Amino acid sequence: MIQKLGFGNRVGVDWALMEFLGRFAFAEWLEGLGRITVLARDAFVSFCRLKVSWKDLLYQIYFIGIKSQSVVLVTGAFTGMVLAAQTDFQFHKVKMDTATLAVVSVSMCSELGPVLTALMVAGRVGAAIAAELGTMRVTEQIDALRTLATHPVDYLVVPRVVASNIALPLLTVESMCIGIGASYVVGVYLLGIEPAYAWWNMLKYSGDADVMIGLIKSMVYGGIISLIGCYKGLTCNVGAQGVGRATTEAVVYASITILVANFFLTMTLEQVCVILGL
Repeated sequence: MIQKLGFGNRVGVDWALMEFLGRFAFAEWLEGLGRITVLARDAFVSFCRLKVSWKDLLYQIYFIGIKSQSVVLVTGAFTGMVLAAQTDFQFHKVKMDTATLAVVSVSMCSELGPVLTALMVAGRVGAAIAAELGTMRVTEQIDALRTLATHPVDYLVVPRVVASNIALPLLTVESMCIGIGASYVVGVYLLGIEPAYAWWNMLKYSGDADVMIGLIKSMVYGGIISLIGCYKGLTCNVGAQGVGRATTEAVVYASITILVANFFLTMTLEQVCVILGL
């Protein structure tokens, strides 16, 4: 029937076009993944050889860590408050109010703390890295570094990657503490939870393994944010439009990668904790 109506050839052409575009997109994605892997390898080798601009490293720690504190603290505090309220509303139905703080503690340490911190930093720092390096590429400053016998990875990428891996765990710890503290205030003073039992349950059901999982995740997320931001900045197209597109893609790709990696890290690290008996 489709052939008689004259749509058969068109459907075949459309399907072939979609298949071609799908293969092209997949090939482009693999190419980008390979380039980021090579960039990560070069950064690791450069760091092992101590080819680091220490002055830039200290500045990047300040820029990524200290200047991101306000965003992280506000996010952690209100996340802990909302989580405490919602958990208590449900636990109150089954008379488990004193277990509220334990749920908040485990969630903030192993999941919400590192993930939300990474997403906030990705929106602020990932965009800034991509925009800065993209502008340097457009204005040919990166080419100027090469003419001065300075490798861009040593001077631009390594300080940002190392600073991210240092700053993200510290920011995550701050998010954990402020989230648990805010949930305690909401639970005890607004929801009327017994403070002694709530605190005892939190200490009983929260372990060192939860904190270690959160710290390991934050280090991985720091590498993801900095590497994607540097890659998008170093490979952006020429012009203001190219820099803007690279900035947007850096934030979007870093956020998606963090959420995808979080699932696999959670499953892997939990199994490792079970095997080690933690």
